[in-house]
Amino acid sequence: MYEGAVQDLIDELGRLPGVGPKSAQRIAFHVLAADPADVRRLVDALTEVKARVRFCEVCGNVSQEPQCRVCRDPRRSPTTICVVEEPKDVVAIERTREFRGKYHVLGGAINPIAGIGPDDLRIKDLLTRLQDGTVTEVILAMDPNVEGEATATYLARMLVPMGLTVSRLASGLPVGGDLEYADEVTLGRAFEGRRRISA
Repeated sequence: MYEGAVQDLIDELGRLPGVGPKSAQRIAFHVLAADPADVRRLVDALTEVKARVRFCEVCGNVSQEPQCRVCRDPRRSPTTICVVEEPKDVVAIERTREFRGKYHVLGGAINPIAGIGPDDLRIKDLLTRLQDGTVTEVILAMDPNVEGEATATYLARMLVPMGLTVSRLASGLPVGGDLEYADEVTLGRAFEGRRRISA
């Protein structure tokens, strides 16, 4: 559609997740119109993240050190591990300030359609972490979708026979939501995860 470098930029931007052809075109033309100093900062940030950021050798979270800040924190409980799909999930849970254990990032979820099986995830690394007997509880915090459910079920079948306490994050109705707009699965989960109220 466009000449040389412009089309190359649109094509590369279009390869990013969540960026369709129209968005890629808008971003490309924004870059063309932007101040050269702004573009240089973007290029520097991209180069820097590829050069300095790695995955934690223990849990798989993003880090600039061999171990991430959570794994290095001696105040975190080593007896509980929360298993998540992606590093962004760690950030989401940390924002709640409710969890004081450690994490294990799988690097995705089981998705046969996309060709992602258990061997493509960091499941063997998780099992290695569990071997010394320090961990007593594993919390499965996968996304509440088909892939997340498949991953949680697969892990639960492996972990429960090991004598660990295995739990799954509750899911159900969002705060501020209306019952009439909830789908059957969400409403069913809300009933399953109900809690007793004490006076």
